[in-house]
Amino acid sequence: MSVIKNKTFKQLLWVGMGSIAMFFAGLTSAYIVRKAEGNWTDFILPEWFWYSTLTIVLSSALLFVVKYKIKKNQSVSALLFSVFVLGLLFAYSQLNGWKELVSQGVFLTGEGSNVAGSFLYVITLSHLAHLIGGLVALLITVINAMKGRYSAVNYLGVELASIYWHFLSVLWIYLFCFLKYL
Repeated sequence: MSVIKNKTFKQLLWVGMGSIAMFFAGLTSAYIVRKAEGNWTDFILPEWFWYSTLTIVLSSALLFVVKYKIKKNQSVSALLFSVFVLGLLFAYSQLNGWKELVSQGVFLTGEGSNVAGSFLYVITLSHLAHLIGGLVALLITVINAMKGRYSAVNYLGVELASIYWHFLSVLWIYLFCFLKYL
């Protein structure tokens, strides 16, 4: 693939991630404004959100190892698959976090719901929706790696999936800290 196409794909990815960042900036800004109006219920963030944070940080760290190995023409299929599995564990942790919220009496909508809980669900669900896109990209990357389509000079798919996954990791750390400490 030509250098120009590579740059184009990366630029498009950065534009997309910029749009996602603006979306979450809007959500967190709305959270701050709405919280200041009152009628806000404070609650404890589920322990499962800590687990999901550790999982996504580990998965992101593994992608640095993937990049190092692929530049040395070493096989990365197993590592990429591990990142994919960690992504699934992140999603599992989020689902369990929501179950924990429900057991605390924090609901998205309906009787007994509060705007604080609704914001929490919307923010975390929105992140999970974007993460599902990352899981699809990782799965395609795993399949391509298993087929031997990447080398030390041709690993754009791995690079694009990694950039997006690192973005999702940083975004989750921001959201987790925002929800935990604000």
